[in-house]
Amino acid sequence: MGGKMYSDLQQNIIELKKLLYNSADFTVRTIKLNNSSKTSCAVFTTEGMCDKESLAIYVLNPLLNGSYGDLNRKKLFDYIYDNVLSASEIILITSFSQVITFSMSGFAIVAIDGYKEMLAIGAQGFSYRGVSEPESEVVQRGSREGFTEALRINMTLVRRRMKNPNLVFETMTVGTESNTQICLCYIKNIATKSSVNELRERLINCDIKTVLGSGYLVPYLEDSGKNQVFTGVGITERPDSLCGKLLEGRIGILIDGTPCVLVLPHLFVENFQSVDDYSNRPYFATIIRLLKYFSYILAILTPAVYLAFVNFHPDYFPKALYKNIQESIKDTPLPLILEILLITFIYEIMREAGLRLPKALGHAVSIVGALVIGDCAINAGIIGAPTLMAVAVSAICSYVVPDLYPQITVLRLSFIVVGGIMGVWGIVLLSTIVIIFMCSKSSLGVAYMSPIIPFNKKSIGDVFMRFGWKRLTKNSINVQSLNGGSVYEE
Repeated sequence: MGGKMYSDLQQNIIELKKLLYNSADFTVRTIKLNNSSKTSCAVFTTEGMCDKESLAIYVLNPLLNGSYGDLNRKKLFDYIYDNVLSASEIILITSFSQVITFSMSGFAIVAIDGYKEMLAIGAQGFSYRGVSEPESEVVQRGSREGFTEALRINMTLVRRRMKNPNLVFETMTVGTESNTQICLCYIKNIATKSSVNELRERLINCDIKTVLGSGYLVPYLEDSGKNQVFTGVGITERPDSLCGKLLEGRIGILIDGTPCVLVLPHLFVENFQSVDDYSNRPYFATIIRLLKYFSYILAILTPAVYLAFVNFHPDYFPKALYKNIQESIKDTPLPLILEILLITFIYEIMREAGLRLPKALGHAVSIVGALVIGDCAINAGIIGAPTLMAVAVSAICSYVVPDLYPQITVLRLSFIVVGGIMGVWGIVLLSTIVIIFMCSKSSLGVAYMSPIIPFNKKSIGDVFMRFGWKRLTKNSINVQSLNGGSVYEE
């Protein structure tokens, strides 16, 4: 597929149709140029990927209406390249693989009889979803724009906010079968050269066949090859959020076909930060951020701690409260650990059903779930009210930090099992193991728990609390400097 092309136009057409197996969306428009020898010319396009109006204005009309006189074959190609085609983007291509790649990306390919080279003219016009507010990162005070599935539109959204000549976009192709176009995005004088080179190398060596979403590339971008609970690759759907991260030295990866942009390096503390934190007053943003950390701990430990204290340390409960708990346990047929696991699994099933169903049916799932898990299950004696409350508090708190929901779910189940078998000491032991794993993890060479571990005095003002903009601007540092990196240099 990557072989060089022929000088004979008909042979090139036959070879392209053969390579594409006569695909119905590959179109060929053959015309005669207005010169003395009536030279044949062909325009290759992929149906639905090219804007017909742009194709007519920038390619077909200039070619048909051009006056070429007695130009010989050698000068004809250069004359068309320099004086006839009026598009702003014209690329010289020399192989069939380039023809296929550019045509499937929305370019119009011009081939002239007698020449082995062809021209790719930018006339993209494929359908795409308009810019709208992202549903996963809702803010009260901020932009309502979110990334779309079109790569070029996403690049424009970033460039419109960062009118900086040092903002660099590097495009490349990943996926041996899908040939998905991606774009590295970074600020050259802020991101470190080593980080950019390392990330570029990982993408080049990526041997995946198909990339249909951002999650396909995440395993290839992690520092460690092993699957871990926490990830060092961040995801955002907001252009303003990405711009803020780029200014801290991070690198974005825009993927054609998905509105989710990958960001590296990604730190644990970023999961508790939002755009609203920097729009609100510092004292209020600090309260909300502390609330997020507290909710994260409750979401993971509430059912496990409740189970451990009821089974192994009942003396720590007030007598009146423990009496009510004991009565609820006696009225239910299942052991407490199975009861908690049952409620947790039912809740996860309901959440998944509400997520996948159409929005019109989502309210019905909520009503049915409230009746089944709430009123009916308690009245039937299947589930105890205190147990249900412990799981419900954990479930509600998990939504406060939506970026960590998968990790919270896995850890919650693990702590329930350990707490039911080993009690509080088992919870302490598992907590220590989780913290050790988190502290040993890195993201593009930067410690995942930075700037907490290792401690960085300048950056701690934007972790548990949010200092005012004057102090943040004064103490702002490059994220790679947490690991001793140097600024990007030629």
